[in-house]
Amino acid sequence: MNQPIKESSKVMPLFLLMLVFVGFFLYIAIKQNNQISIANLSIFLGVFFVAISSYAIVRPDDIGQSLKAFPRANMPGYVFMLAATFWFLWNIKTENMADYKDIKHWFYIGFGVVGIGSCFYLKDFLAVRGLAVFMLLAAKLILDTQRVYMFSTPVEDATEWRLVFAILGYAIIIMAMWMVISPWRMRDIINWGVSDSLRVYVKSVFGLLFGVLLIILGLTVFQLKS
Repeated sequence: MNQPIKESSKVMPLFLLMLVFVGFFLYIAIKQNNQISIANLSIFLGVFFVAISSYAIVRPDDIGQSLKAFPRANMPGYVFMLAATFWFLWNIKTENMADYKDIKHWFYIGFGVVGIGSCFYLKDFLAVRGLAVFMLLAAKLILDTQRVYMFSTPVEDATEWRLVFAILGYAIIIMAMWMVISPWRMRDIINWGVSDSLRVYVKSVFGLLFGVLLIILGLTVFQLKS
């Protein structure tokens, strides 16, 4: 079934949040060479969770329509897949690959063709696949940031709250790999999650509290211990 899906204007707030999310990580990757303090990362992720959770609490019907349209929406798929492709190619460019320096150009061509070609020949659940690839790269940044903090901070000053990012990073990896293998499962999970307003509310409150926790950690614990 290749029937065009009409995207409502109610999807726009979620789409704008997605653009901010993607833009932030690309900025860190390109302008800061994948380097960010754990405090700033905690604050950003916290603000993102608070923003999207607050929107879901205030406008549960709108968020439900947005999420239902997401798996087969083309525009988010293009954004995530192209952004992930560019980020991955940038990582190859900046990575010290002494053993492969003579064939780096083949990596650019190969992965570039796969990423861009997916936008033309893999449109079925492209948004889910693109999100999954992008989240794998975001998880790498989260885990790298946590590891840098762990090794650069004296043992007596380091806080075990850093494990929040370790757990978050690996949870994202597991979820993203599952989404790549079975992208239609995300559609099923979304349909189940938004079918009851209570489910939307409970998950949104949990996301809001988690976001507040990250903001507090970024403004206090990680600032003091960095």
